[in-house]
Amino acid sequence: MKTSLLSHIALAVAVAAPLPAAAAPSRTPFSAQDLVTLNRLGGVAASPDGTLVAYTVTVTDAATYKRSTQLWLRPLGAKAPARQVPVEGSVSDPAFGPDGSLFFLSDSKQNGKDAGTQVWKISQPTTAPASAVAVTSFKSDVNGFKLSPDGTHIAVWGDIARTCPTFGGCESDGNASLPGPGTGRLYKDGTGFVRHWDAWETPGNYSRIFAYALGADGRVNTDTGHALDGDAVNGGLVGDAPNKPFGDGGDVAWSADSKAVIYAARQADRDEPRSTNLDLWWAPIDGSTPRNLTAANKATDAGPAVSPDGRWLAYVAMARPTYEADRLVVHLLDLKSGQSRALTEGWDRSAGSLQWTADGKALLASAEDVLDTPAFRIDVATGRVTRLALSPVKGREGHIGNLTALKDGRFVFTRDSIEAPAEIYIGKPGGKASALTDLATSALASRAPVTTRRFSFKGANGDTVWGQITKPANSTDKLPGILYVHGGPQGSFNDSWSSRWNPRVVASQGYAVVSIDFHGSTGYGQAFTDAISNDWGGKPLEDLQKGFAAAAALDPQVDDANACAMGASYGGYMMNWIEGNWADKFRCIVQHDGVFDARAMAYETDELWFDEWEHGQKNYVQDPAAFEKWNPVNHVGQWKTPMLVITSEKDFRIPYTQGLAAFTALQTMKVPSELLVFPDENHWVLKARNSLQWHQTVFHWLDRWLRKDGKEG
Repeated sequence: MKTSLLSHIALAVAVAAPLPAAAAPSRTPFSAQDLVTLNRLGGVAASPDGTLVAYTVTVTDAATYKRSTQLWLRPLGAKAPARQVPVEGSVSDPAFGPDGSLFFLSDSKQNGKDAGTQVWKISQPTTAPASAVAVTSFKSDVNGFKLSPDGTHIAVWGDIARTCPTFGGCESDGNASLPGPGTGRLYKDGTGFVRHWDAWETPGNYSRIFAYALGADGRVNTDTGHALDGDAVNGGLVGDAPNKPFGDGGDVAWSADSKAVIYAARQADRDEPRSTNLDLWWAPIDGSTPRNLTAANKATDAGPAVSPDGRWLAYVAMARPTYEADRLVVHLLDLKSGQSRALTEGWDRSAGSLQWTADGKALLASAEDVLDTPAFRIDVATGRVTRLALSPVKGREGHIGNLTALKDGRFVFTRDSIEAPAEIYIGKPGGKASALTDLATSALASRAPVTTRRFSFKGANGDTVWGQITKPANSTDKLPGILYVHGGPQGSFNDSWSSRWNPRVVASQGYAVVSIDFHGSTGYGQAFTDAISNDWGGKPLEDLQKGFAAAAALDPQVDDANACAMGASYGGYMMNWIEGNWADKFRCIVQHDGVFDARAMAYETDELWFDEWEHGQKNYVQDPAAFEKWNPVNHVGQWKTPMLVITSEKDFRIPYTQGLAAFTALQTMKVPSELLVFPDENHWVLKARNSLQWHQTVFHWLDRWLRKDGKEG
């Protein structure tokens, strides 16, 4: 029996973030200028006694676009106002010591001289004016730190030559690729990464962790420091700890007795570009050889968290080597017996950062779950997982982060959504959370609001697929449609705020933005996530086609006949694939950092594990047919939709040559096209002026084809 499209659409919740009542039509739309200059919340930390929260805020000058960071303190008790702590330079990574003192990173001058980024401390943060003193004065920048539970030691990490026994100060910088006499870099046989993410590698130089005692004056005692990677020849680690490019303090933990540090790291060797084998290393602070706790698992182990009594090490682990998007299962390692067990094997979600409750009976974790990223409580005895309702918006968690449990049962956390960036909240699960900050809420209230509606439909294989429609709240007109395609490919746009691919700022220009969590998306179980591998142009395209049609059938304002498509990374690949396989649907395309030629990509990308896993765990030589099956370059003869191509010269994940090749193909086929190249950006566009240029260029392109019939104006 033939059924209508509407009969396949299962409507979910249709709610918007709370905004002041009765938004006036005359309100100014949210603009790219607003997006670039909004205050941005950074690191968040709550004091051990639950009375104070410290956080950093990035502020952008609306005229010069120069960015700076500020340190703020906010009492958690009475309705006392937040106050800014005067810090001369930049500031990041706030953390409280067990005695309530506040530590942070800053590039403030020491004795009137530039000292790079070092650790600073405020002994009495509740006293105004708070006075900060330098804890470290190393000759190298400190990239991160972690305080011991008893407050007597500190672990610091930064880029240090592997042969240097101290934290900087050695004559050799460790760069073994510069033999001279010229400027050429020489990478010898067996080198792993030659370049990674956005930087050329420097063999012999790694991110390394050192442990130091803190003296009576609160400063590092440089005579007590030890490297925690051991003897490189006799079983020590040679590699980056934390792992690059995205490893951070979440992969570093102290033992409960403050005598050892546990960190996640991967051996650096010829196989590293094909390896996801991060292991957890137990490193005594006396500098003796670290011990690999998870050597048996050849896939990722990360996120160590030690129980309050010191017996258990909780961590997350993947099961399949070389697969970067495998499910992260919570494991428990008995530090006395050495026995490990999977705690959440029966929970089909991928756990994020872990922390123990004060009584040691449960773990708190985040995980993507059908467009939301809620917090969960995991019972240690049974493995039972309970979703926590923390959001001030009932039925819509959005994106919960920076979760900290207080002694009185409340939680401090951050929340953001498609409509609004992160603010800090406090509340109990199931209760009404209260906002502790107003970094952007009031500013956004003066801008015309948008609404976001969730929906589901039957996609490829008859599976339920979810999507979202974001549009101006008060418009009654037919709105040109924008199909938003996320990257990853294992990822999701989620109900979260982005400073780059932001549905609100696009919708505010008068468009209906439709995002689809196609097969391969995260938050729907591992089988759904796995479904995209070796099928890049198959089920995902079918989901996008059905989902865009479902959105238009559900919401008459979505004009899918006057539409453009846009996406980055895998989304950029899909734009190239759509050009040759769904070209009649769209009036224009925006393609950012997308794969154009799978064969060239196989030899050009930095992280080979990603590309090879996605093509059947084989390289191009072993199975060229797998790469060619979904290769956009094979369909250039059908290209005809106007395309804007955007790429960046420091992108080593999907090198800029892929964008150049796509633009050449468009020009060869005489398809209207433009090319925007950023010489100083990586896979993401991060700088304020560049972000503004990105948005202005994209909006002009969309307007040209959706509002002016393809005519310049």
